[in-house]
Amino acid sequence: MNDKMRFDADVIVVGAGPVGLTIANTLGLHGVSVLLLERGDTLIDYPRAVGMDDESLRTVQGIGLTEQVLQHLTPFHWMRFVNAKGRVYASIEPRTDEFGWSRRNAFNQPAVDRELLAGLERFPNAAVSMSTELESYEQDGEGVTLKVIKAGAPTTLRCRYLVGADGGRSVVRTQLGVGFGGFTDTSQWLVVDIRNDPLGVPYIYMHSDPKRPYVSVALPDGVRRFEFMVWEGETEEQITAPARMAELLSKVLPAGTDISKLDFIRKRVYTHNARIADRWKVGRVMLAGDAAHIMPVWQGQGYNTGMRDATNLAWKLAWVVKGKASDTLLETYNIERPPHAKAMIDLSVAAGRIFYPRNVFKAAVRDVSTWLLNQIPAFKRYFSEMRYKPMPFYSEGLVVHEKVARKASPVGRLFIQPRVRTLDGEVKLLDDVIGSGFALLAWGADPNYWLNARSKAILAAMGARIITAKPVVQMHRKVDMSDATEVVGDEQMRLKDWFGEHPGSIVVLRPDRFVAGIAFPVEINELLDAVAARMGLKVEAA
Repeated sequence: MNDKMRFDADVIVVGAGPVGLTIANTLGLHGVSVLLLERGDTLIDYPRAVGMDDESLRTVQGIGLTEQVLQHLTPFHWMRFVNAKGRVYASIEPRTDEFGWSRRNAFNQPAVDRELLAGLERFPNAAVSMSTELESYEQDGEGVTLKVIKAGAPTTLRCRYLVGADGGRSVVRTQLGVGFGGFTDTSQWLVVDIRNDPLGVPYIYMHSDPKRPYVSVALPDGVRRFEFMVWEGETEEQITAPARMAELLSKVLPAGTDISKLDFIRKRVYTHNARIADRWKVGRVMLAGDAAHIMPVWQGQGYNTGMRDATNLAWKLAWVVKGKASDTLLETYNIERPPHAKAMIDLSVAAGRIFYPRNVFKAAVRDVSTWLLNQIPAFKRYFSEMRYKPMPFYSEGLVVHEKVARKASPVGRLFIQPRVRTLDGEVKLLDDVIGSGFALLAWGADPNYWLNARSKAILAAMGARIITAKPVVQMHRKVDMSDATEVVGDEQMRLKDWFGEHPGSIVVLRPDRFVAGIAFPVEINELLDAVAARMGLKVEAA
């Protein structure tokens, strides 16, 4: 056999961080052979990201690892901004769960990463190669050939598609030759992680003291993180010296605390960057996570933006590798994800400027303006409920927009995830009922009555579930339902409310739970035909 026809895996993912691990788990779930390469001997063993949002936790749910991961999370983890006088001038306290989970969660990243790695053991088609460093690669019309160093020995690997999830200094991105535009912040921050939390108080506190801004973060497993701004002229060696550390910590710990008893995990200086790759897909090579974008930490969105990449990309790779769709579907990744990542970068940069203004005058302006705005209930809700956070929205790609454009259209947006009741009486989150593929979800009406032969062939090619939601008190009545339609009870009546806000009673839900389109029953065949065309779906003749 020609070497170029031999594949070590359908997909090789470089980088065993959370994004690479999530992509590998998703591909494993879909039956695609995947090889995960990691240059380190082990996964990281110190905290890095500290905040997981509801979208990321929904992704974890989708790969079947919720139970394993939840134990490493603190849900409803608020973020409070405090000025130099100790006044809380803003507090982010979202209490909604429209996507099925708490919107803000503190988490132990090394522990979660280990759960994601262990999750790969479920799949005979997934393999991990530690101590393996990518040197170079070349792509052709059939696949990608990689030259790697494994445990000191050079070897060659080949795959159909390559994903670079190898961090901000990505070898995959560098050799792809795409730009990585943006800027590097002139400020630096000292991150200090301590075992056996000396404070124990919950939540995140952002202390906006112009003399020395700092952050105090409660993490699971008794870990406390402090972050201190490093002034110009201070070196990492100077600021981490025992005497200087004692001085810094004396400002954030009770008087008389014996600093020598603190159990430090690490002390390291970081620089914040705001950068995004010009292209996320070139031929058979894709970028995800920090390889595609990096941003300041102030909204905790670096990790979550990478998880959104994984959620968007992995199922599309699976569909294309398995011959269900054309490369048209993969191109939608490059169309859909960058605009939202850029929006999250801009939000993180803006939040940082509010948190640590560079002079006392700007801090005073912030304090006065936030005090005044907090007297307005609508503004206070807007901030505390994180309504300012740009939600993912796909204006192009695998979406079929309504014929009459509406600002409030759900198309291209993430669908809600309420609890529903199954016919056997179980109450589950909606995604657990749908499974890992497409779904045609309706309110009240039976979609099967309206489907023509081609639409049935399209749904069969998608492997889509056809589900109708009803009020719980009606769910066992079959007079209006065919046997081909599954019925669930709208346990919280959130689905009725959702459909009541939009002109349409049937949605096409993608595997990543974004709305590909919405229609009335009489329009469903036209919608399905358009969705199939946009994803290059391979449909057998009806």
